[in-house]
Order: sequence, then C-alpha cells, then structure tokens
Amino acid sequence: MNTEPLYIQMRVGDNVAIVVNEGGLPAGSRFACGLSLLERVPQGHKLALVDIKAGAPVLRYGVRIGLALQDIRAGAWVHEQLLAMPAARSLDELPICNAVAPALPPLDGYSFEGYRNADGSVGTRNILAITTTVQCVAGVLEQALKRIKVELLPLYPNVDDVIALEHGYGCGVAIDAPDAIIPIRTLRNISLNPNFGGEVMVVSLGCEKLQPERLLPPGSIAITDQRDAELDVVRLQDDAHIGYQVMLDAILRSARTHLERLNLRRRETVPASELVVGVQCGGSDAFSGVTANPAVGFCTDLLVRAGATVLFSEVTEVRDAVDQLTGRAATPAIAEAIRREMAWYDAYLQRGSADRSANTTPGNKAGGLSNIVEKAMGSIIKSGTAPISGVLSPGEKLSSRGLIFAATPASDFICGTLQLAAGMNLHIFTTGRGTPYGLAACPVIKVATRNELARRWHDLMDVNAGRIASGEASIEEIGWEMFQLLLDVASGRKKTWAEQWGLHNALVLFNPAPIT
Repeated sequence: MNTEPLYIQMRVGDNVAIVVNEGGLPAGSRFACGLSLLERVPQGHKLALVDIKAGAPVLRYGVRIGLALQDIRAGAWVHEQLLAMPAARSLDELPICNAVAPALPPLDGYSFEGYRNADGSVGTRNILAITTTVQCVAGVLEQALKRIKVELLPLYPNVDDVIALEHGYGCGVAIDAPDAIIPIRTLRNISLNPNFGGEVMVVSLGCEKLQPERLLPPGSIAITDQRDAELDVVRLQDDAHIGYQVMLDAILRSARTHLERLNLRRRETVPASELVVGVQCGGSDAFSGVTANPAVGFCTDLLVRAGATVLFSEVTEVRDAVDQLTGRAATPAIAEAIRREMAWYDAYLQRGSADRSANTTPGNKAGGLSNIVEKAMGSIIKSGTAPISGVLSPGEKLSSRGLIFAATPASDFICGTLQLAAGMNLHIFTTGRGTPYGLAACPVIKVATRNELARRWHDLMDVNAGRIASGEASIEEIGWEMFQLLLDVASGRKKTWAEQWGLHNALVLFNPAPIT
C-alpha cells in the first residue's frame, strides 16, 4: 500500500483538495508539493491548499461550495463547521442550451441477449410480477409467493423469479387529490416494466380506494399480444373465497397461467440500444465524485453513443447544478421542463418547512461531503456529457431515448421505484459508505468508490472504482468495464451480488398527496 501522503484536487484553481490515504493523515504529513498538514485530516475530507480569508469562497470542482466562516490556513482541515452554505441558484434567467456538446460518435456493434416484448420494449429478466392495489393483501400474497416458489416455479425453468409489487398505498389516502396521480401512475407503470414480459396479474382486497380498474384501466396493459385482454384480478373479498386456503389456491391458479406464458419466452440477440439504465448513488462520500460517478458518467456516454437510454435523477442532488442541466438541454422546451421540475420540488420542500440542505446524511458528512452543494457537484457527473434529450415527471413512463432526466426524490428506494416505473431494465448504483441495496425487479450493479470498501464488502460490490484514486485504473478503463458488465448482466451471463444473495429492498411509492 502506498503510504506517501496524497491528495486529489478536482480543478485547477480549487483552493481545497481531499485526502486520498486510507485512514486519513496525521498532522505534520508533508505532500510532494511541500504543503504540510496542520492537523489530522480523515480520508476523503478536505484540506486547504492555500490560505483562505474569512468570507472568501471555498472552491471544489471549480464551484463555490461554501464561504469561509473564519480565516483558514493552508494545510488546515476544511469541514462543515467552517463553511456557510451558499444560497440555492435562482431558477430565473438560467442559461438555456448554451453548453450542448456536439453529438458523440456512434458506438456500433454491441448487443445483448434480452426478452423482446409485444410493445417493442426489451427485458433483461423474465419475471412474473404480481401487482397489489393495497397493503392489506401483502400478508396473504407473501404466503402465496412462498408456495409459488416451491410448488410452481421449478416447473417453469425459463422464468427467473416471481415477485410481489407490494407497497403502502391504496387506501386511507386522498385518492382524488391532484398529486395522487404520482403514486397511481408509478404503480401502473411499474406493472408494465419490460422485465415482466407484459404479464399483468393483480391481487386486490376489494374495498380499497385504488380499485384495479382505476390502477389499470382498459387498454393500458399488454398481455402477450392482446392489449385489450381482461385484467386478471384475484379479489380476496369475493364470495367464492371461503377461508384463507381458498385465497391462496386462487392466487396460485392465476399465477400458473402467467408462468406458462412466460416460460415460452426465450432470449434473443438485441442491440445495446434496447438498454434502459438507471444511474443512482447512495451512501455517497467525497470519493463518489472522484472515482465511481465519473466512471459511470463515462459509461453513460458509451451507452448514449450505442443508442441506449440512461436515466439520471435525484432532484436535490442536481438542484445546485441546475444551470449545467439547462445549459445541456437539447432544446429550450427541455430546459424549461427541467426548470419546472426543480420549481415543483422547491415548493414541495417548502410545504414541509425543509430545503435542499436536508439531503445530506451523517454518513455523507463522515465521508467528507460538507454540504449539498459539494454533494451535487459529485452527483451530476454520473450524467456524462451528452445533451439532455428528455425530462420525466415522477412516475411517468419513457417515450424517447437518450439521456433523460427523470425527476425523483433522492431517497434511494423512492428513486429506484420511480426509475422502474420509467422503464428501467438495468441499474447502476454507486456507494462510498456502503449499502446492500438491491431491487427484485431489476439487476443492480453496485460500484464502490474506495478500495477499502471494495475489499471489506468483496461479495457485495460488483465494480471497484477505488482503483482510480489509487492510480491502478483510469476513469475510462472502469467505464468500459462497467459497460461490458452491463451487457453481460443484461444477457443473464452474469448475476450481480445483490441477485446472487437475493438482497431486495421494498418498493416505496412517492406520495406527495394527503393521507386521510
């Protein structure tokens, strides 16, 4: 292990840098440039490269991440208590389409083995997903799933899994409130995710506010090649269900029909353009914006060049880079859609007497991120450099390709849920502090920002981007590694660690409407 004191400065002109060395560095550590530390600085935390006067901007990524609350000497530890966070960028008079990069050269010849659906979408897995209309049925469905996996799934070897789309919505909610459309369309669109093969099965209680016909109205679903087929619903309150065991038997009978159809499906070679990749970060640290997220950004550009679709999200984690987003918008209409989503979320936070600063967690700060401005600069890098070609409101489904801003909260579980609703068939998730996050509906490729995390969680992290900081690999090399891994996982040739261990987080619907 290299014990030479090392730091990383993101941009020429930055007056702070982060400590690279595992375990941090003690006071007196001397860097090759001659700078010595005045105090101990933990790994990933910032040191002052020059003297910074009180009131002067503290610069990282070439951006003002805060104002010094006191004089800071060169070699000092620059932490949250020494910084005043800048105000949020106004949403008025933003730059519009002034930083649109030239079209990237096409990347041809790449493909994967996927499942072609009747609506033209492609799945990376062949899963029976059972939709629920209300939490009340979750316990019964959980028991039914146990029987399905033991009694039925082994009979259908071409089906990867059977899962429940279980959630906390459906009743006790103001279902006619304007914002109720968000959780309703989210659940509707998740039910139609490409990884589910167009097979829609619903378990309902019967008395809930979110009736099956409201969730999935006629004409909204595709069952194999019959778009107008009758919705398959098992209602537990139906008179025919005399007792608990009869309910279970009814769910198993319905599941068998869908499993038989799914089992007829086979993988076929499809172009890489059929990938819909959601990118997200959670448990971020100061290395997220140095190693993992830049590598994801390079991979994002490769995917866009191959004609694929990439979803980046997390409103509060890009809010402080809104000028970069509107500047990269492919058209003024897309720039306005970005501004509109930011304004909607600002108002949403204001209703709850909160602001974007509520985003950063104790773990983020322990990992060296002083505030949301610094975190945002590292988060936005996941989007690469391509023009932004579309915007989705929460819960909406994709209707175009390219680099798409899918507006979501930054909560890992809600963001993943909304990206599934958009049509995500593969997921990349970066982490610095570490998280066993996974989704039952979609493979999740986990990327570690640091060597230490990759070693310690060797059977949870799929890619080690920490090698960038240690000089063992370049951003480009890790980006290509991710791109090839995406194709292998999409084809079923490889499983992610989360898939191997069956680590799956619950779906969490975003419901900004009132609960009654």
